[in-house]
Amino acid sequence: MAARRLSMRNIKEVLRLEAEGFSSREIARSLKLGRTTVQRYRGRAARAGLSWPLPPELTESELEARLFPPPPPAGTPRGVPDWKHIAKELRRPGVTLQLLWLEYKAVHPEGCQYSRFCDLFREWKGSLDPVLRQEHRAGEKAFVDYAGQTVPVVDRETGEVLEAQVFVGVLGASNLTFAEATASQSLPDWIGSHVRMFDSFGGVPELIVPDNLGSGVTKACRYEPDVNPTYHELATHYGTAVLPTRPAAPRDKAKAETGVQIAERWILAPLRNHTFFSLAELNREIRRLLEELNDRPFQKLDGTRRSLFESVERRVLKPLATPRYEYAEWKTARVNIDYHISVDNHFYSVPHRLVRKQVEVRLSASTVEVLYDGKRVAAHARSRRGGRFTTDPAHRPKAHREHLAWPPSRLIRWADKTGPRTAAVVTRILESKPHPEQGYRPCLGLLRLGDRYTPERPEAACHRALEIGGASYRSIKSILEHDLDRLPLEEQATLDLPQEHENVRGADYYSTWN
Repeated sequence: MAARRLSMRNIKEVLRLEAEGFSSREIARSLKLGRTTVQRYRGRAARAGLSWPLPPELTESELEARLFPPPPPAGTPRGVPDWKHIAKELRRPGVTLQLLWLEYKAVHPEGCQYSRFCDLFREWKGSLDPVLRQEHRAGEKAFVDYAGQTVPVVDRETGEVLEAQVFVGVLGASNLTFAEATASQSLPDWIGSHVRMFDSFGGVPELIVPDNLGSGVTKACRYEPDVNPTYHELATHYGTAVLPTRPAAPRDKAKAETGVQIAERWILAPLRNHTFFSLAELNREIRRLLEELNDRPFQKLDGTRRSLFESVERRVLKPLATPRYEYAEWKTARVNIDYHISVDNHFYSVPHRLVRKQVEVRLSASTVEVLYDGKRVAAHARSRRGGRFTTDPAHRPKAHREHLAWPPSRLIRWADKTGPRTAAVVTRILESKPHPEQGYRPCLGLLRLGDRYTPERPEAACHRALEIGGASYRSIKSILEHDLDRLPLEEQATLDLPQEHENVRGADYYSTWN
């Protein structure tokens, strides 16, 4: 009773403030009501022919009766809307409840008015399962998430158990469901599941709605989640967009969570007593049960997920992109003075003008692409050989002179400050490379050892390295780490570098770099 009085008081105040010229937003803020509630009160008053000031003889009970008329008594000759048809039509693009009411009134002129039509539809919808209550436009959204349950997969040879993850995707309008098991929730598995989901649907929705999963979203933010670059590239390739759910906003992901619950109930639960020995075997069973789920009739709607998909959603999905998306990872790298970047311990060249710049690197199974300022500046075939160089000749400075800050002669002079044997090792490293700039990196590493040790020790380590034929950064670093430079050499041979050899350029070569 008190609640009803409060409601009538709010309605009166809404009408009074409206007469004073306040907007619905201002009224809502003043009365601490939702703006849609204020608009609904104003609409009901308008349909009832009421405005402020209200007739003084109008009681609160009479006001309530006029604003909220009771439903027609049983037997009243009014056409009863086909709510199942209404719910199905609402999933079509551009179809609204008002349009369906107008079509209903054209057939049943004596039928209920729009506000009552909406109320009755909401009451009917409230009786449905939660997954069917939500209204989503056909082709608009696919909701994706991982099931909370995992499925054990046993290695026949070792007996090791892998807890397989189950990816679930649900189309918003038809509730058509996709599911598959993967080895992990890592980025490659996450992206691969999306590609196979699109293939299964035969098309792509306008939006993908994931939970704030680490694989897809690098930084969870309520208003501007930072989408993983690879995930963003997948969306761009297929012409869709990623709209992660907001943290602590359960309504955003209700469809996905309900879809996961259904998958757990109708797919994972029946498999609980099975023992699987491979992901392929597990996924065969998941596909079989998934077919049954999508063909199972709705309890309170006509048809099945698949029939609703075929009649409403399939034709409005975006076509699949060709070629199929190729998985790629994104990294950042800084260009070294040798105008190469390091990727998985392999070195790839970029234009020499980008020395010391930070670049983006796109890594696919077969290629390495380098981007700077949003434009591709280099592309190489991907190599798995660690410690090697892949160099495009076009990236080198003209006559090796364009990048004058780091000629080989400068490195040699710098090394000579430590000692003649250090300079000799730097020279030996530069001479051992097909192009001197490929030796910059180990030479710099050698010179920086002076930051960790007194100058005498790197010089002694270089002396030992030259004597044992190990003139390399790794060898000298190992000598220092194991204190071998402190041990006397059995023979203190005089340093005698070869003067002529097909792989030795000679002192005059480096003088031209000054």
